[in-house]
Amino acid sequence: MKMKIYLLGLACVLFISCGGDGKNNKKMTPQKSESKKDQSTSAKDGGYGFEDLAEGLGFQTYKWSKEKDGTYFGDPKAKKGGTLNYIHSLFPRTMRIIGQNSSQVLNSRTIASLCYESLLSQHPTTLDFIPKLATHWHISDDKMKFKFRINPDARWWDGMPVTAEDVVATWDLRMDETILSPFEQMTYGKFERPVAESKYIVSVKANTVNWRNFLYFAIMKLHPNHILKELDGTAFLEEYAFSMIPGTGPYFIPEENIKNQESYTFERREDYWDKDSPFSQHMFNFDKIKVSVVKDNDALQFEKFKKGEQDIFNVVRSRRWIEETDFEATQKGWMKKQRIFSEKPAGTSGYYFNMREWPFNDKRIRYAFCYLYDREKMNREMYYNEYGMMNSLYSGTVYENPNNNKFKYNPEKAVQLLKEAGYTSRNSDGWLVHEKTGRVLSFTIITQKTSAYMITPVQQMLKEYGMDMQIQFIDYNTMIKNVNARNFNVCMLAYSGLIYPNPESSLRSTLADQDDNNNVWGFKSDRVDELLDEYDICFDQKRRIEIIQEIDGIFNEVHPIAFSIARNYSRMMWWDKFGYPDWMLSRYVGEYWDAFYYWWIDDEKVDRLDDAMQNGKQLPIMPIDMKYWPAYLLELAS
Repeated sequence: MKMKIYLLGLACVLFISCGGDGKNNKKMTPQKSESKKDQSTSAKDGGYGFEDLAEGLGFQTYKWSKEKDGTYFGDPKAKKGGTLNYIHSLFPRTMRIIGQNSSQVLNSRTIASLCYESLLSQHPTTLDFIPKLATHWHISDDKMKFKFRINPDARWWDGMPVTAEDVVATWDLRMDETILSPFEQMTYGKFERPVAESKYIVSVKANTVNWRNFLYFAIMKLHPNHILKELDGTAFLEEYAFSMIPGTGPYFIPEENIKNQESYTFERREDYWDKDSPFSQHMFNFDKIKVSVVKDNDALQFEKFKKGEQDIFNVVRSRRWIEETDFEATQKGWMKKQRIFSEKPAGTSGYYFNMREWPFNDKRIRYAFCYLYDREKMNREMYYNEYGMMNSLYSGTVYENPNNNKFKYNPEKAVQLLKEAGYTSRNSDGWLVHEKTGRVLSFTIITQKTSAYMITPVQQMLKEYGMDMQIQFIDYNTMIKNVNARNFNVCMLAYSGLIYPNPESSLRSTLADQDDNNNVWGFKSDRVDELLDEYDICFDQKRRIEIIQEIDGIFNEVHPIAFSIARNYSRMMWWDKFGYPDWMLSRYVGEYWDAFYYWWIDDEKVDRLDDAMQNGKQLPIMPIDMKYWPAYLLELAS
């Protein structure tokens, strides 16, 4: 059985360590392990020689080939070395990738991907399962039991071998309610406790048939049992709030490299256990990746990029992209500038309403807000028509319900809805007042200062019709803390998208009144809960599309979000000193963090750039649009 399922974030966003007595490993650093190969574990129990028995035992694997896989696991021209400098507007709320506050992109896209690994991974282009910590896997005929054979060569960065007990311990941690992450228990509670059948063979049985079960268990990032066995969930949250528990990935972050609220620096492991694998040898090329933080000052971040303090820049603002990126460095080709198209999901962005509390517990108020939010005008006048309109949780995919209300600008409908909700007159300040309670229609949006340019126009649109949206500026981490605690009226957020949707994580009714999960709106629907149950056990992709479209329609009718805008490309700039594969950014990720995995410093380009800048020479100018993946799709279709 071959399962092609892809997840972009099971979501995806450190000064004390622990092990033994919980105090002795504070300065945990990778050890160049000289440990001997395990010759005592039999091939049948997963030791060396298992490959010869695997097929007969019902196990399968994926074998890399140059003809089939090309450069999709990195370009053979890649060279190791150098430092990539990147500046972010946020410092992680925690350096952990499990538990409370660990769902940010910073955690799931950088720390998790560079420092920790799962049993299996997925092919970046075909979505097939491929080996990672496990070399082989087995799926029972009834799709209820899975087995994995762990690679005997796999090592944690402290030199300890990876074993089946690490899988069990990681599951135990994720199931511990004291890690304050209820989605973990929802996801991994679908399994019985894993069983270490031998040192390298682990099995797990699902409680029910679910087409995503194998995916979620296979891509579960692992943590080491030899440290977790001394901790419960509460201690884990405390000990590893801002320090790194050992991982198996190609990078680690030494304690001295974590400067709270300032920067953190990844260092490449010379002793990375999988460095010679065809799945890894041409990836993870930078010796160091330094992520510095410039909070709430996008202009300063851009200026630092132009001065060379940052190597790549993800251009979020359309005005900047159109009006502020034409200067000497780009005109002479020293700095590259491209829109890179991919198949990345648009995700979900917009104004998220807290439906548990007044005034957005009234659907008519939510609808009125949406009819007064003139996205088309903002796209024309502020965003240079760079975007399309988002009208779904699954915008631009087959899962989008085509019958969703598009909520185009319509102040007449908004006024009528406000009247139906009891807001028929205004006070002396011009704000709508409820005809019975006398309460002014005033609410607060919490946001960062960097988002003010997007929010103040909407504030004016609402003000014209008597809705008073007060803006409270707070830092991002405080905002997310309030959102996770359901302490907000409305906020502007964006969720990353999934190739295969997982609506349960944000729409299950049981999550609506719990803290620290993605159902921030308080969405509840018996029908959606029924559909979620069916979706889990449906192995027919056509029916799954129908299910998600119905869920999308129900969600859109309730309308917990005033949807924003969408685009299917990344706008990137970088100093011309990097090498990269022909496709530049991967097919389904298509974001700046792909550079962390696949790019490298090209010494010839470095010398060429230095010479050009010193002598005012011209370097090649690249076409503004890079469309490798659209062309790839056309080729597949032909």
